[in-house]
Formats: sequence, structure tokens, C-alpha cells
Amino acid sequence: MEIKRNLTLLTDLYELTMMNGYLNKNKQDEIVIFDVFFRQNELITYSLAAGLEQAIDYILNLSFDEEDISYLRKLKIFNEDFLSYLKGLKFTGDIYSVPEGTMVFPGEPILTVKAPVIEAQLIETAILNIINHQTLIASKAAKIRHSAGNDLVMEFGLRRAQGPDAGIYGSRASVIGGCNSTSNVLAGQMFDIPVSGTHAHSWVMSFDSEYEAFKAYADTYPDATLLLVDTYDVLKSGIPNAIKVFDELRTKGKKPIGIRLDSGDLAYLTKKARQMLDNAGYPDAIICASGDLDEKLIQSLKLQGAKINSWGIGTKLITSADMPALGGVYKLAGVVEKDGSIIPKIKISETTAKITNPGFKKVMRIYDKKTGKAEADLIALIEETFDSAKPLTITHPIETWKKITFTDYEIKELSVKIVENGKLIYKFPTVKEIASFAKSEMESFWDEYLRLDRPHIYKVDLSDKLLQLKTEMLSSIRK
Repeated sequence: MEIKRNLTLLTDLYELTMMNGYLNKNKQDEIVIFDVFFRQNELITYSLAAGLEQAIDYILNLSFDEEDISYLRKLKIFNEDFLSYLKGLKFTGDIYSVPEGTMVFPGEPILTVKAPVIEAQLIETAILNIINHQTLIASKAAKIRHSAGNDLVMEFGLRRAQGPDAGIYGSRASVIGGCNSTSNVLAGQMFDIPVSGTHAHSWVMSFDSEYEAFKAYADTYPDATLLLVDTYDVLKSGIPNAIKVFDELRTKGKKPIGIRLDSGDLAYLTKKARQMLDNAGYPDAIICASGDLDEKLIQSLKLQGAKINSWGIGTKLITSADMPALGGVYKLAGVVEKDGSIIPKIKISETTAKITNPGFKKVMRIYDKKTGKAEADLIALIEETFDSAKPLTITHPIETWKKITFTDYEIKELSVKIVENGKLIYKFPTVKEIASFAKSEMESFWDEYLRLDRPHIYKVDLSDKLLQLKTEMLSSIRK
């Protein structure tokens, strides 16, 4: 279930002014190729692609209604020919994308649009808005999941998200990235994902005593009793009262779930809590921790021997606190001639990382046959083919003296065609299916690429043919 809204004007004004210009110069039917990708920075060495379904939903439901046209007319910057053209505008192009949950790296096309320029230009802003956000949150969740290992991870971020959409689709992306559940009930309904939650400190404070609060909660949810024990004093009050209620549950044939701590020295308190629960006969009781946690703090707590096996992650996940924007871009890569040939386009910059890769491209992933692990990615031109029966040598796109040759390998094309001539030809998987796929993707990479501190940089190279094209274009333009 999705919330249906007309988001056609979810675009930057300059997209519309460029569209007006294309129509004015009779270029509206020119077919172009745009790539969506993100650039390397210190905090993002890999990502999990997410947001494709919502981006495609936006694109295929574009429709300028009378209210939209009336508003644009009031801006007094568009003529009636352009406004009349918008009334019948629909997306008629092709879209290629990696499936959601795919591990992606800087410089790789996550999504490619091949469409008439006026259509391709309109959808830029919304595509980046949707894919940048969900990919960012899915990637943050993946790092948290990697730090947490096999522990339960719950996303608790709705109240700290930057608005309803960020909360809803952030929950979706968090589950794709590896969270087991969300506190967001609407997201649970919309995407059929597990929801979780117990009670707040206010519940405990609303009763005359902590014991009464715990007992009332256990009476209400005898099969799902997980108690927040840090309202007053964790070790002197919270845990003893929780154990007292657990004992009462046990006499009724019920098994408690465990306890949650939201503050304090989590390493020290959970070690003491584990001893107290074990001594009371509850070795299987879960100890859940929450309170401004992220992947680095989880890693630190584990190194300190904290006895935590369930994590509630809120603010720092739903806002991706240490890197609040992915920085994905949408760049022109080629113009398609009437005979089908492609004129490659390249953006030049004094910053090497901002020089784009020209042409209609695809991404190939190289796997070691013996280990099944991913070894490198290769960005190639769409028409290129590779025979895995023959050795394959790839070259670093900048430090060209760095080469590696693969012999016993398999190669897989990552992108699939999603939309053809404006029609959806792809069946979107469920969020649970995407999460399962993302998990298998993470497992196909060596831990060295996933570690938080100084990870090994995964190889993403250009094919010889693409590197030659890029080099020749740079030389030609600079002359």
C-alpha cells in the first residue's frame, strides 16, 4: 500500500526552464542518456541502492493537471505553447537500474535514463531526491547491521526524522539495510515490514511505583513483556522490579522477553544486568539497548564486553547523522543519433573526481569462482562483451600502472531494464525480499571492504575501451 499523491511538480525550477528552452529550440524529441551515481568521500566507500520503486512510481505517474498548469502560468515565465505541451506530457523512455539492495560504489551508474531530453530533464530532481535519501539510510543501516552481527536491530527513528516522508521511507530503507523491524506503524502497514515497540519512561512515571508499572504492562502483554528499567535506578530498582514481575509471569506459565536500557554506562550496566538476570534464572532474557547509538558505538560496546543482544537505533540512523546527504548526481552521458549511434558526452572539472565517464554504460561485477566473493567492478560501454573463459585484466582509471588479471572468475552484469518505452517491464520485489537480497550482497564481500575503520577500497575500474574513449575526449577538449 502506497500513499498516492501528484508529485509532478516535485522538481527544481531550472528543470522546467530548460524544458521550455528545449521546446523553444525544437530539441524536445532528442534522445539523451543520463546516469545517476555518487562520488567518493571519506565516509562513503560503499552503499546499498534503495528507492527504485518509489522513483519509478513518480516517473510513470507524471501528469500535469489543471492546478499545476494554472500555478505555472501565474509564474509568468512560461508561454502557452509550453504549458499546452505539459498537459499531455508522459514519460516514454527507457530506464535501467541495479536492483534495490545491490552493493554499489562511487562512480557506478545506479540508474540510467534513456529518453527524450525534455522528459529526462524533468525527472532529475525527483530521482535524486528519492534515491539519494533511501540509499543513504539503507547504507547507514547496513553499517549498523554489520557492527551488530547477528543481534536484533530495531529502527526507532520516526520522531527524529526530518518530516513524515523521511520517517516513512527511511524506515523502508532501514529494513532493506538490515534492520529487523521498525517502530513506524504506517511504514509497517505500507511495506508489510515487522513493527516493534514496548513502553516509554512516561508509562513507568504514570504509576505510583515502578513495580506497579511493570506489573501492569506484563498483565497487558504477558507474552511480550520487555521492560524499560532505567527510569529511576537500573541496578537498585529497575532490574529487581523486572525480575519480580518476571517471577510472577513464570508462575502463570509465561516467559518474559527481557529488559531495555536507554541511558547510562551501557557496558557496565548490561554486564551487571546479565549477572542479575542469570542468577534469577533468566539466562535467555534479552538485554536491549537504545539511546543515540550508531555503528561506531555498537562496535565500541562490543569491544568492552557489553551484554547486549538487541539494539534500538533512532536519531543517528534515520538522519544518517555523520553524513546527512549522499551527494548523488545526475549527469548527461550521451546523445542518441537518429541512426541509433551515440555521441558520448563528458563533464570536465579541475577536480579529477568530478570528471564524468562518457557514453552509454553498464556495470559488471567480477567474482572469484572458488570463494564466490566479489573482487572488483568494471564499468564498460553497453556494447562490450567479456568472455570469462579468457583472462581479464583491468586497469585503475587514474593510476593506470595499477593492473590486476583475473583467470578463474565469473562476471555478472548488475543493471536490469526496468522501463521500456514508458512501460514498466520489471516486477518489484517486496521489502522483505529486497532485505534478503541485500544480506546476500553484503555476504559476498570480504570484511575488509566493510570494516568501519580504514576499510580496504574496493576496485572499480573502467574497461579499456571506455578508458580510451574518456582519455581521447579529454585530450580533444583540452586542445
